[in-house]
Amino acid sequence: MSWRVTLHCTRAEAEAVPDSDYLFQFSDSPPVIVADEPDPQAPDDWRIHAYFTDQPTTQELVLLKHLARDGEPEVDHLGEDDWVTMSQAGLEPIRAGRFVVHTPSHAPEPDSINFEIDAGLAFGTGQHATTAGCLAALDRLERSGKGYANIADIGTGTGLLAFAAMQLWPRSFATASDIDPVCEPAVAENAANNGMMPGQRAGKLAMVIAEGLDDADLQRRAPYDLVIANILAGPLIDLAADIGAVTLPQGQAVLSGLLGTQAAAVARAYRRQGFRLVERLDLGDWTVLRLRKRGLRWASTR
Repeated sequence: MSWRVTLHCTRAEAEAVPDSDYLFQFSDSPPVIVADEPDPQAPDDWRIHAYFTDQPTTQELVLLKHLARDGEPEVDHLGEDDWVTMSQAGLEPIRAGRFVVHTPSHAPEPDSINFEIDAGLAFGTGQHATTAGCLAALDRLERSGKGYANIADIGTGTGLLAFAAMQLWPRSFATASDIDPVCEPAVAENAANNGMMPGQRAGKLAMVIAEGLDDADLQRRAPYDLVIANILAGPLIDLAADIGAVTLPQGQAVLSGLLGTQAAAVARAYRRQGFRLVERLDLGDWTVLRLRKRGLRWASTR
């Protein structure tokens, strides 16, 4: 048998959920915690789900309650069904351009670039409109004939956007980073499941844990001709100068995780760093911005 505890929360609270092993460090059987956005039209209304093999104790419910300021735990008994199957069965494949993102309960689709991504602690499973929008933006870039040699995915989550860039530009150097240590094993597992090879050479993916661009490896591998950042509007604005400093002249930035009402402020912050807005994709309340950095094109020596 299994049990599910659900809390209603904000997006910020969902993204701040710590590693389950850390939160339940004194438990012999910690729950698996996932988060989702049930209604894309309500972008700040999220849910945290904790799946237990045994009935959660009062102490465990108290720990979970602290994850959401206004949340009250809702406990459901799931009976004999496998909770992993149940939690992922409702996640339909996401299609964006040539990409299809699906959970293990769905089969790959022919004539598409398929990625199998488990729903889990790391964000960026493709289910959110901003992730799907970034996939569509990358697809449009490649179809327009653009090529990139050195790519950075900042705030990678599951690694999905870095994987997509590597499929479109397979000879590129690719670096993925995230502030959350839980992302490193998630990216490694997803890379293995999707045939992505780790490494420091062209066609390989390097993963680092870093706050923004504050990392020696990220700085050493710069400058980048394509930077992807699907995070939040505030961090995007805070990182504008850093992203500007590591982006090549004529390089591109694909930015998302922002609401349409926040797009002007984000674009303004990057305009101050020499970027020009090239394309805006609106996805309900959410927006993807594609910007190009001004200046003379740099000739690669890689």
